[in-house]
Amino acid sequence: MALSPLNARRLNNFKKNRRAVWSLWIFTVLFGLSLFAEFLANDKPILVSYRGEFYTPVTQFYSETTFGGDFKTEATYRDPEVQCLIRSGGMELCFEDPEKYLLAISNGELNAEVEGFYQGWMIWPIVPYSYDTPNDLGRSAPSPPDSSHWLGTDDTTRDVLARVIYGFRLSILFALVVTIFASIIGILAGAIQGYFGGWLDLLFQRFLEVFSALPSLYVIIILTAILGRSFWLLATLSIIFGWPALTGLIRAEFFRARNFEYVRAAEALGVSDWIIMMRHILPNAMVATLTFLPFIVTGAISTLAGLDFLGFGLPSSSPSLGELSQQAKLNLQSPHLGFTAFMVFTIMLSLLVFIFEGVRDAFDPRKVFQ
Repeated sequence: MALSPLNARRLNNFKKNRRAVWSLWIFTVLFGLSLFAEFLANDKPILVSYRGEFYTPVTQFYSETTFGGDFKTEATYRDPEVQCLIRSGGMELCFEDPEKYLLAISNGELNAEVEGFYQGWMIWPIVPYSYDTPNDLGRSAPSPPDSSHWLGTDDTTRDVLARVIYGFRLSILFALVVTIFASIIGILAGAIQGYFGGWLDLLFQRFLEVFSALPSLYVIIILTAILGRSFWLLATLSIIFGWPALTGLIRAEFFRARNFEYVRAAEALGVSDWIIMMRHILPNAMVATLTFLPFIVTGAISTLAGLDFLGFGLPSSSPSLGELSQQAKLNLQSPHLGFTAFMVFTIMLSLLVFIFEGVRDAFDPRKVFQ
């Protein structure tokens, strides 16, 4: 499908902004990888071969009895006994001394001639820990980076790299949900105010003045304390308090454009108000809208991180970057926590700002890149 000349010019302008293009590529790769976090960081194997059959523990539930164990609960794949059962095909000797026979299997000391032996294998993710996997370190936590934990562990022995991967995805998804829905509501409200004006605009402005005066952070903290902490509750509250950010900007653009000749001409031809607002005026207001979007996106991420840092955000079991920052504050003797949190926020927010900066310039008719 061919692009219109206007959209082709916008795309060309964006491509010429090398910083925005590189930021988009880097962010797309990082976010795309984080969407498959379960295959990158997990305490369950990606693929298991057991007695000639294949299993995918990352996506499906398998009880320990599936692999010759005794319990019907989900198999603990990091348990030496379960690993021995899978590697040996359910050999009963695994119940006696699993670590001994697991080592024998790894060294090739067992073969098909041993009774009950059936060679099996497991493919693990790059990071063999999930965001909530406790680890037996044999030393105090937090622990510094090593060959097993590339970014170290936090104060509850959880792998920091795994929590960063899941936390990055969670933060971006939260920001996208809040930005999309808050922008839709704010744009519609501002468009109605600016286009119709009069008493409707006057009453709406008084409402916004009162609503904007509410201490949103305190209200969110109080409501989460009463209703419980969850992703969707925080997203809903952030949308409720975030939509007025675009309303004033869109209102001013519609006020300015509603008396233009092409709008008057459309009204004279009997075009409906909705079509005039969405098809004729809104596209011209998009430059101002896109200018403000980076602040909404970064504000949503910062709000989530701030609430988690204060202990009023997501549940404590969630992979939160804000909670990682809180741990860095409480464990100054472990600088890897603070350095990791700082670098993740810096890279994530910088990439988003550079991308939206390129989109804004691409939509601005006054910007022409050489």
